[in-house]
Amino acid sequence: MSSYYNSEDLPKFGKIGEFGAKDLAKDFFKYYGETFKDGALTEREKSLIALAVAHTMQCPYCIDAYTTDTIQKGCTQDEMMEAVHVAAALAAGVKLVHSVQMINKAKEVTM
Repeated sequence: MSSYYNSEDLPKFGKIGEFGAKDLAKDFFKYYGETFKDGALTEREKSLIALAVAHTMQCPYCIDAYTTDTIQKGCTQDEMMEAVHVAAALAAGVKLVHSVQMINKAKEVTM
């Protein structure tokens, strides 16, 4: 079965400037590269964050890329899964905290 996402497209990401906006693509990749360098956080920590965000954003290309990247940076399967669980818990919390708005409105309507 074919998929909308084609893993063979991931390596093409670096060529997005070919279709126009070359300066914007160049600036983006410069920013992207600088962002993932060691700083207050290590490259390894940033890769785990990226893996978690990739799951939250549901980007199969990013999941593929950062699964590989975290492994290459020495992350364990336990660390990777824990990062994904943190992202899942936060995503659930983001949804659930909005129930306060529903509760407030329900009380307003029924009282």
